[in-house]
Amino acid sequence: MDFITDLPKSDKHDVILVIVDIFTKIAHFIPTTKAIIGAATTRLFLRYIFRLHGLPDDIVSDRGPQFISSFWNSLCKLLGVQTDGQTKRVNHVLEQYLRCTINYHQNDWFELLPFVEFAYNNSVHTSTKQTPFFANYGQHPRMDIQLVNHVKNPAARDKAQYLMEIHKELHEEIHKAQEHYKYYADQHRVQNPSYQIRDKVCLLRNNLQTSRPCAKLDHQRFGPFTILAKINPVTFKLQLPSTMRIHPVFHVSMLEPYQISPLRGERSSPSPPIEIDDHEEFEVEHVLDSRISRGRLEYLIHWKGYDISDRTWEPVENLQRTPIKETIVNLRSHVNPISHDWFRIRRNQCFHCIQSMEKP
Repeated sequence: MDFITDLPKSDKHDVILVIVDIFTKIAHFIPTTKAIIGAATTRLFLRYIFRLHGLPDDIVSDRGPQFISSFWNSLCKLLGVQTDGQTKRVNHVLEQYLRCTINYHQNDWFELLPFVEFAYNNSVHTSTKQTPFFANYGQHPRMDIQLVNHVKNPAARDKAQYLMEIHKELHEEIHKAQEHYKYYADQHRVQNPSYQIRDKVCLLRNNLQTSRPCAKLDHQRFGPFTILAKINPVTFKLQLPSTMRIHPVFHVSMLEPYQISPLRGERSSPSPPIEIDDHEEFEVEHVLDSRISRGRLEYLIHWKGYDISDRTWEPVENLQRTPIKETIVNLRSHVNPISHDWFRIRRNQCFHCIQSMEKP
C-alpha cells in the first residue's frame, strides 16, 4: 500500500492510493486527495478493497503521514506493519502508463485510471507467470470490444473506439516497461552472498530510522549481528538487541558480511538507539563499577555495541528498566559492596550510600 502524490488536479483528485496483493499481484488504483487522513484512508480501504477481497492477513506500507491517526495505528497494530517495496515498483509502472496516455495538461488521469488498472491486472507478470486477474479469480475477464456499424449513437461508437485504442496502447507500454525493468535488473544483478546460521553480518540502514538528525551523516550499517535462522534462501532472522524493537527478519539485500576492520581503532557501528517517550534508550551490556559522586550513587556502564572508550558513569535514576535493576542488585556483593556504616540524614529521611572503592 502506497501513495502517488503531488499529481495535477484531475476531477478534484491529486493523489492515487496504490494497493497491491503480494500473492496474486492484483492491483487497485484509487483516486483521492492530498488532504486524506487516517480514518479516510480506512474508509477507502473498506470501500474499494474489503468489499472485494475481505480482510488481509497483513498490511505492508511505508507508514507515511497518511497513517498517523490513532485509528489507523490501532488497525496496523492488529494486522502488523512492515515496510513496503513491491507497491513502489507498481507505482513506477503506473506512472509510466499514465505518462503515455494522459493529455498535455495532465488533468485527465482520473478518467484513465480504471483502464490502466484493467490493463495492468490483465498482463502476465514474470514472477507468477500469469495475470493478476487469473491468479485472483481463476479466469480472464472479457475484454473483446466488437464495433458494429449499425450503432446509432455516434458518441457511443467514438467512446468504444477510444477504449480499444487505449487498451492496445497500454498493452504495448506494459511490454516495453517489462523489457525495460528486466534489462535494468540484469545490468545491476549480482550474486547474493551465501550466509549460514551463526554467521556475523552487518545490517544496512536502508529503511531504518535513528534519532540522529542528519541521515547523510549517520552510520550506513549497524552490527555485527548473529544470524539465528534461515527463513528461505534470501531471507534471514537476526539476533537484534531488544532496544531496536524492529522485526528481526531481513532480505539478503539488507545484509553485508561482517569483516573485522584491519585499521587500528576502527570499530563497527553500534546498534542505533531508539526513542521511547521522546527519550533515547541504549542497551546495557555490563555494570562494571559504582561510586558516590557529589552525593549521589552512580554506576559505570558498558553499553552494548559500543567501545570501551564510550563507557559512562550513570546515576541510578537513569537505570530504571527492570533487567538493569536486577543486574545492579546481583552485582552489589561484587562491585564496591554497600557499607552500612554510611548514612546521610536529610529532612528526617535516611539514605543508604555506596562507599566508593576508587583510589585517588
